[in-house]
Amino acid sequence: MASSLLEARSAFQTPIDVATAAFSVRERADLAIASVAARKGTREAVAAGIQKAYGLELPVKAQRVASDRIAFVWNGPDQWLAVAQRGQDRDLERELKTLLGPLASITDQSDARVVVTVSGLNVRDVLAKGLPIDLHPREFRYGSVAITHASHIGIVTWQTDDAPTYDICLFRSYASSFMHWLKDAAGEFH
Repeated sequence: MASSLLEARSAFQTPIDVATAAFSVRERADLAIASVAARKGTREAVAAGIQKAYGLELPVKAQRVASDRIAFVWNGPDQWLAVAQRGQDRDLERELKTLLGPLASITDQSDARVVVTVSGLNVRDVLAKGLPIDLHPREFRYGSVAITHASHIGIVTWQTDDAPTYDICLFRSYASSFMHWLKDAAGEFH
């Protein structure tokens, strides 16, 4: 019998999936996340390893690059969040440590962070109520990344398509507070 302490659980106290044409939100419990930090003087070697393994050029500014296997989200100078589908046997931290060895510090973030996807006709209006960034398509578009806050909660957000759809990543311990704010911000669009 499995211990209830080891069971995967949502970071949210109540289900969060909301889907209307105006605004939708869903938890991305299907993701594995790892932080990758190039060690001093190794950024080029880390980038070469990622290019060879995944065919991606690591971003050097606030951008996201993705293939069908993995995405890398800029998270500061020489730092990225690696985001991939959680596979049955996939250990993203181990995969990246095997690939990069001593070139980078890699830490699993899958259970420390939560990602929600938000979209809909009024998604920019909802997010504008708490994010102090310009989400207009001329400034923030597919592939754009921002390290910012939503109602005083630190987040990393990136745009995943032109619809627009955004993924928002935050520390798990803030999940309930974030959803409380998001539901209030979206209230007029339900």
